[in-house]
Amino acid sequence: MRILVAAIAATLSLTTIAAADNIEGRWLTDSGATATIASCGKAFCITLSSGAHKGRRIGRMNADGESRYSGEITDPANNKTYAGKASLDGNSLSMKGCVLGGLICRGQKWTRM
Repeated sequence: MRILVAAIAATLSLTTIAAADNIEGRWLTDSGATATIASCGKAFCITLSSGAHKGRRIGRMNADGESRYSGEITDPANNKTYAGKASLDGNSLSMKGCVLGGLICRGQKWTRM
């Protein structure tokens, strides 16, 4: 019985990790810059890899499950940080930054490269 429970727990944790890994990669942003999303600890860091703000880390997201992520996203043009949310649908990543508890939001749709 203990072995069965351990096997199920291991399978579930691998499934969670595999699902979360889908966000990793290079993404074309609405502005035409390239953003790279990579694992950084238990989260995913977003760094611009091209464009006017190349090399700048602009976000950190945590996997919430079911292809959804939450954390912080920074607008590199004005250096303001917002509560961020992302949802993955195949090769499309919907990014959203909000203030005032989600009352005012702005979003972009990124495409996997």
